[in-house]
Amino acid sequence: MFSNDTFKRVGINHRLSANTYNLVLGAVLLWGFGLNWWLVETVPAEVVKAINPIAFIIGYFVSAFAGLFIIFSSKKPAFSFFGYNLIVVPVGLVLVMFIPGHSQEHIMAAARITTILTVAMMVLGTLFPAFFKRIEGALLAALFISLIVELVQIFVFKTDVALMDWIVAAIFCGYIGVDWGRANQIERTVDNAIDSAASLYLDIINLFMRVLQIASKK
Repeated sequence: MFSNDTFKRVGINHRLSANTYNLVLGAVLLWGFGLNWWLVETVPAEVVKAINPIAFIIGYFVSAFAGLFIIFSSKKPAFSFFGYNLIVVPVGLVLVMFIPGHSQEHIMAAARITTILTVAMMVLGTLFPAFFKRIEGALLAALFISLIVELVQIFVFKTDVALMDWIVAAIFCGYIGVDWGRANQIERTVDNAIDSAASLYLDIINLFMRVLQIASKK
């Protein structure tokens, strides 16, 4: 396995101003969301569903883990951005299958709520970085337990507990605060902005999917 040392790059060797750093981070996030939107709009869900499920799952994890490895092991922006896209594309293909099952009204509502929650958690992450750093371990444990409970509910009891969507959404809200707070504690470089954006992208996409599930079930 590989370790993420991005948030250990604390120092004073800032190569970007705070505004430029956040602008780069935001641009990378928007690129990921834009690419996801383009995939959802242009790739038919039937094409993705026609792929052998085992082959799709293997390809998904190979691409995602390769992207993570590249991001967290490289300090060169071009390589990190390439790794970021290796994560964004398979997630986009999942959205290609996931989005059509929901109404346009629910999708727009989920996007709006996710945006509001993301901004709010970023503000809190900026104001209280120490608090979010303290709860990082608890969030990881809660996420792991939640995923285990969901798998048991789905594959053993054949049920889908709506409460779990709320719990996991709350966990990813916490992670946005954690990752945003950490992103602003490290050296401001282009590579660190891309690496931080990758972590935030995964937080926000997971939050969006959970909020969409909640909105659709209502």
